[in-house]
Amino acid sequence: MTPSTSSPERSSLPTAETISSEGIGPARLGMTLGKLKQALGAGSTFKVESPFIVDFDALAVIQSGEVQYYILYPAGTTLGDSDVITALLTDNSRYRTTQGVGPGTSIQQAEAIYGEATLSYNTSNESREYVKFAAQPAQDIFFRTAVEEGFAGIYPSPTEEYNTTQEFQNTALIRSVEVNCPPESCPKP
Repeated sequence: MTPSTSSPERSSLPTAETISSEGIGPARLGMTLGKLKQALGAGSTFKVESPFIVDFDALAVIQSGEVQYYILYPAGTTLGDSDVITALLTDNSRYRTTQGVGPGTSIQQAEAIYGEATLSYNTSNESREYVKFAAQPAQDIFFRTAVEEGFAGIYPSPTEEYNTTQEFQNTALIRSVEVNCPPESCPKP
């Protein structure tokens, strides 16, 4: 993935490419897969990605030959048209929050918009590294980090099971953005 060359200060984005606590683009948390397929029409294809990450498989939503975002669901299960969407993830740099932050945005740029960044990883969660900001846009939006090699954060030694830092490499980027809700609190279709 290459960094975005567009300005992170954009204030009005097309609704079709907006990341919010409600969803990513036209995909909404609490919506059924069938309703999303209806909304997207015949120009979209769906491809199962299994395994996607530990504990989750994904359904890639593809338009014009490009993955727009993924619908995450528990590994080893299937996602049918009547199933409710509870988790979405995008690594497509066209998708942005209303403040212009998304995949490919540098953590420095995002920090200028959302305030101080805290990076963290947990060895019990595959050491997936995330960044959270002082003025996080919503509690259900999660930013995953990226650098060429290793962690984006600069962590003190020795490391523990759960690690946090406010220091990060100057090349650190947001790799992907995830939006989710627990099934019991997701909006109803």
